[in-house]
Amino acid sequence: MSLTQRAWNAVPESIRNDDTRMIVALLVSLSVLYALIGAAQAVLANAAVVNAAAQTVQSVIFLSGVYAILALALNLHWGYTGLFNIGVAGFMAVGVYTMSILAGDPNGLPPGLGLPVPVAIVGGVVMAAIVGGIAALPALQLDADYFAIVTVGFSEIIRLTLTADTFSGTVTDPSSGSYNVVNIFGLSFGTGGGRGITTALNSPLNFLFEGPLSFIGETLIAVGGAIGISGPVVQAMTYTAFILVVVLTGYYALVSRIGNSPFGRVLKAIREDELVAQSLGKDTRIFKIKVFMVGSAMMGLAGILWQGTRGYVNPNTFKPLITFYVFTALIVGGSGSNTGSVVGGAVFASLLLQGPRRLAGLINALAQFITGGSLPAPSNFWVALTSLDPAAYLGYAIANMPNLRFIFLGVVLVYLIQNRSQGLLGHRKEIASSIDLSKRTDGEETDTFGGRPATDGGNGGETDE
Repeated sequence: MSLTQRAWNAVPESIRNDDTRMIVALLVSLSVLYALIGAAQAVLANAAVVNAAAQTVQSVIFLSGVYAILALALNLHWGYTGLFNIGVAGFMAVGVYTMSILAGDPNGLPPGLGLPVPVAIVGGVVMAAIVGGIAALPALQLDADYFAIVTVGFSEIIRLTLTADTFSGTVTDPSSGSYNVVNIFGLSFGTGGGRGITTALNSPLNFLFEGPLSFIGETLIAVGGAIGISGPVVQAMTYTAFILVVVLTGYYALVSRIGNSPFGRVLKAIREDELVAQSLGKDTRIFKIKVFMVGSAMMGLAGILWQGTRGYVNPNTFKPLITFYVFTALIVGGSGSNTGSVVGGAVFASLLLQGPRRLAGLINALAQFITGGSLPAPSNFWVALTSLDPAAYLGYAIANMPNLRFIFLGVVLVYLIQNRSQGLLGHRKEIASSIDLSKRTDGEETDTFGGRPATDGGNGGETDE
């Protein structure tokens, strides 16, 4: 029995059989873990313990939430339909930039259109869907591998277009006041070029802390202050709760509804064997375009809710590395399973992406507490190796944790491929048929992961395979 199987069997059956309990238990466990890490660092640094713990938990859980919703959107493409989309970052960029341009100040640099933020958000989602439809047109003729090349190329075209001086909206001749702006129907706007663009959604829930509903925000801040949590952390925690409760629940419900509908069953039939779906009279080309547009719109909205809330964004934020991260999250959780997408996003963001960095920070704080000073940070590995100083090895590892993290990710992926290639919950991959025809006549089926009889278990319509 592999390590993943033993870990799965250690989870109480009441949690394994219920998706809601599984996700809540995972988030609570991660919150407790990082609260302890944040508190320990604060104690070692003689800082405010409760505020540090809350800030650490908020940061990790927020990333877990946004990667979960991105994994759900990608699951609609890859897990359901088999479309190998490696241009996730590009569709996120379309959503964020369209929202920023529509809501931007007409007199700003770059100029915007000055529309209300809610209208701008809808515009960003619609534009991401339209661009997704354009990108999906090659799917009518190309197989999976070639379609993947098209999507990553399309994503880079988007990013480089955003950096182009022609569309930047910046000054080209200060003496004459000449600008590189885009003019359509008398409306002028720009992308900011390589310098980036200001986003109007820097305080998504500010209506709770300003205006007629400010009493809600004031109450939350007062409660937080009473237990030692600062106002900015309270606001960040409020938005994180919004991402988890509203957005993540909405994404999960939407993708589950699509998967359980006749439309979704056609998508899964395309994934299994497109020729068979065509032989049943389904125009698979139209289904591919539709689902690609829906998934791209979801990615655009995810980009708005994540990167669009920082007040400022630049094109380098949307490099292919983001797509690699989202794919890794889906692989870890298990493609074809909505619960697996959420679990994979949370596990990847909290343990694989943030885990090494947070652990390195804790070790560094402990070393400073013991030695009374910072660890040595050799300029390169050769200097660290030849110094024969264990502290130098540790200092080099901590200083280079962003690079060493990729090695850790590679080791985890290799382990999963060898021992659990379908991911943590890949055994719950949804099938194309509305009825699981693989079940025995006696109504029992063996769960290939845990070795127990498989049940529906309230898994949101996901059927064990």
